[in-house]
Amino acid sequence: MSKLKRIALAAFCCVTAATVLASCGKQLTFTTGDSSSKAAVTSSDNSDNKEASGVMNFTAPQKGDTIIEIKFKDYGTVKFRLFPEYADKGVENFVELAKKGYYDGLTFHRIIKDFMIQGGDPLGTGTGGESTWGGKFDGGTDPHLIHAAGAVAYANSGSTATDGSQFYIVTGTVYDESDIDQMTATGKYSFSDEAKKIYTTAGGAPWLDGSYTVFGQVYEGLDVIFTIQNTATDASDKPLEKVIMESVKVGTYDGEALHWYISDYDYEEPTEAPKENVDIANFTAPEDGEKIVVMNIKDHGAVKIKLFPEYADKGVENFLGLTEKGYYDGLTFHRVIKDFMIQGGDPEGTGMGGESMWGGSFDGGTDPHLIHAAGAVAYANSGSTSTNGSQFYIVTGEIYKSDELDALADYGYKFSENEKNVYSTYGGDPWLDGSYTVFGQVFDGLDIIFDLQNAETDENDKPLEDIIIESVQVAEYDGSELRWKITDYPVAEETTENGSEEATEATEAAEEVSAEENTEAETSAEEAAAEDAAAAE
Repeated sequence: MSKLKRIALAAFCCVTAATVLASCGKQLTFTTGDSSSKAAVTSSDNSDNKEASGVMNFTAPQKGDTIIEIKFKDYGTVKFRLFPEYADKGVENFVELAKKGYYDGLTFHRIIKDFMIQGGDPLGTGTGGESTWGGKFDGGTDPHLIHAAGAVAYANSGSTATDGSQFYIVTGTVYDESDIDQMTATGKYSFSDEAKKIYTTAGGAPWLDGSYTVFGQVYEGLDVIFTIQNTATDASDKPLEKVIMESVKVGTYDGEALHWYISDYDYEEPTEAPKENVDIANFTAPEDGEKIVVMNIKDHGAVKIKLFPEYADKGVENFLGLTEKGYYDGLTFHRVIKDFMIQGGDPEGTGMGGESMWGGSFDGGTDPHLIHAAGAVAYANSGSTSTNGSQFYIVTGEIYKSDELDALADYGYKFSENEKNVYSTYGGDPWLDGSYTVFGQVFDGLDIIFDLQNAETDENDKPLEDIIIESVQVAEYDGSELRWKITDYPVAEETTENGSEEATEATEAAEEVSAEENTEAETSAEEAAAEDAAAAE
């Protein structure tokens, strides 16, 4: 699988919800608050026989059938049909909550263009909500219902047994047949001919099938949903201006015309302004006497890291505070993925532990001056930067050609000229930008990091032999040589020339870094981080 296809599938694996729909790599997630603020969607094997079941998303309701009508403030009205024959518990839950007025006045707290819009949390954070029976319920899945554009489904924390009140409406993207074929080739996905036709014409989010309870399909107002998905959001995908459900009512279908597809509407995709060309600060030289961090890795050597308190004050403060306590001394890098990153900082060595210097988690935020260039140091999280703790990762990534970056832009990623220059010169993991707190950059010892990424690992990306952080120390920069690029290291240069494209073709879809939380929901939920992502692995 090519680099572009790998990243693209990863990205739409999700980049990608707390009841979370999270993002890619090995896993993408839509999760609900128990585990994080980005819904966790794992790329579970949905390879059961799909040929036996027809796709029912676009079957016409009968006159008098129960439907749902959502009135969005300042946007318009959306109507969707329900499928009690395939999602009885899911339909019952939504109808009863709507009758109680549960959803009236709530917001869509998470919006990702070309993916979905998510709402139904009374807290508006992705961490709240419950079913009509209190707590969670298991809505299950049914192969008759898929994640076509306009599908309505419950977000969860790693399994349908954690369905609650949070739901999402799919926008997705239209796929080429080659995209679907490449997903099928991984062995984790299987699509009937009917499903393939839908995903290559109407579009949707095919990698979510089999992991979330689909219970409805929009038949009027899909243009409203597509308009809402263009709302400006912050780094956590939260709309800058509230998207409010004025009311959610239970009604009956009266035989009106059905408009299932976006092509049924007079809808024009809005033109996006180019991304602001912010100066990238990753490779800013430290000043003499400035605080740096020296990480000594057993049997490998020292890695020196520049810190950026001006752009990541809480992140730097936390790392320095933990370092001064000796917190990281003796810990391991528990997760290593070639051409992606190495991850450590968990006292349990499992990806499920660790906490900040203040105890628990903290919000480190993001800053556009710092990106995921090769050598960048950032905090792993469970779906949002508000779940930062002690776990961190160091980027290796890959170098991107300009046409590959342009192709990624077709999948919803936006790059400024400065970002393009960095990723085509230094390399990195561009799809992670805006979702993780970058707070440092390796300026010496990058060859060590690139060597470590070649460690032999098990199926969970855990090194077969421990990679031990002997010590992490705070020091002062003494004017020593700065070696930002892997090509600044003679030995690494040889490795780089040995066809990184071969390595690219061999690796799986790129992953999102996330720190697992030790909760029952997350444990059952994912594979760990990015295949589309979240909770840590």
